[in-house]
Amino acid sequence: MNRAPRRSVRAGQYAALLCYLVLLAFPFLWLISTAFKPGRELGSLHPTWIPEHPTLDNFRSAFDEQPLIRAAANSLIAASCAALVAIVVATPMAYVTARHRSRLSTAATGWVVVSQAFPLVLLIIPLFLILKRLGLINTLWGLILVYAVWALPFALWMLTGYVRAVPVELEEAAAVDGAGRLRTLVSVTAPLLAPGIVATALFAFVTAWNEFFFALVLLKSPEKQTLPVVLTHFIGAEGAADLGPLAAAAFLATLPSLVVFAVVQRRISGSMLAGAVKS
Repeated sequence: MNRAPRRSVRAGQYAALLCYLVLLAFPFLWLISTAFKPGRELGSLHPTWIPEHPTLDNFRSAFDEQPLIRAAANSLIAASCAALVAIVVATPMAYVTARHRSRLSTAATGWVVVSQAFPLVLLIIPLFLILKRLGLINTLWGLILVYAVWALPFALWMLTGYVRAVPVELEEAAAVDGAGRLRTLVSVTAPLLAPGIVATALFAFVTAWNEFFFALVLLKSPEKQTLPVVLTHFIGAEGAADLGPLAAAAFLATLPSLVVFAVVQRRISGSMLAGAVKS
């Protein structure tokens, strides 16, 4: 008797999921279509989904007009280093927070998560002054430090949940067998945390790769600017955009994060299934 309501609920869930996927896919598909359209189709009063005369001229123009390769290299260095620093710092912090619960650790974790809600405008001035005193303004190292600190709260929150999911009995068994604390962490806990570490590193990388505001304010030299900042150079002073090359450059800018996510997502799923089978 309850099958009909369940089917209607399930149909509503599938419909909501489909609408969500369409909402996510529409801008990306339109971006791809725009990137391959010639100029006359971009200015057409009757736009089409599929380019009638696809061309690579927009990609050639994008590389000719702006130093995309150098900007992509800067973004790659900043995002990779920031993700690495965030993981190295957040992993031991998450272990201590998860294994030694107290009111202080709970309050500290809550404050760390709440700090993510602070507007960037409130943070940029003190960050700018601190980095200026350290001599890190207009340097990739300064930007890496900012990205790592910005990713650290969420990384700590994510990894704390993964540590709590690891049974304490495994560590206690290793201690009974004579393993020290460091040996237990490296040999027992760390392998089980691998999926969480990879997922958290992916989040930190993608966040830093797509970040625009900090890079715009902290980096002034053209040769040090990241890819999101360089993309704004396709827009003129009066707001007129070179739409074709801009779409082509934006499409290329989204590919690394998509590729990284596609590759890592399979490994995360495989690690989780392996852990479930072993347990």
